[in-house]
Amino acid sequence: MQIIFYEDKNFLGRSYECVNDCSNLSSYFSRCNSIRVLNGCWVLYERPNYMGYQYFLKKGEYPNFQQWMGFNDSIRSCLGIPQYRGSYRLRLYERNNFGGKMLEAVSDCPSVYDQFNHHDIQSCNVFDGYWIFYEHPNYRGRQYYLRPGTYRRFTDWGAMNARVGSFRQITEFS
Repeated sequence: MQIIFYEDKNFLGRSYECVNDCSNLSSYFSRCNSIRVLNGCWVLYERPNYMGYQYFLKKGEYPNFQQWMGFNDSIRSCLGIPQYRGSYRLRLYERNNFGGKMLEAVSDCPSVYDQFNHHDIQSCNVFDGYWIFYEHPNYRGRQYYLRPGTYRRFTDWGAMNARVGSFRQITEFS
């Protein structure tokens, strides 16, 4: 895995190359306006210690922060997503602690409302694979990275509300 952060747009200005997870990028650059992902998939965070807005990036070039759906030029921590080639499975629940109606999924879902007839997802259990939740249908809006584990409340995956509009598997690791 390898990613390069640039302070200015179009890959200009001070840069920092990263090959591992980093909980605090603040000492390497003051702002981030462009990124090159040379290989692997990454989740970037607006604040240190994997907090704040999250952005999923796969291999490619992002000449300005709008290209990765950024809300601003602040990137302060990053996680490399482990390569995974197995099956994918998760369960979504309408209430905290796995209560209420349940939806099991093994593939991408462009509209949670169409599948679940409900907008709010209060808890989730990821059995297999790595996933990205999106706030709005058709993979738009705020993004949330989920790895295998239990999420008893939407705040466990970093969301400020229970709105999940769509979700997809992370399958491209080149």
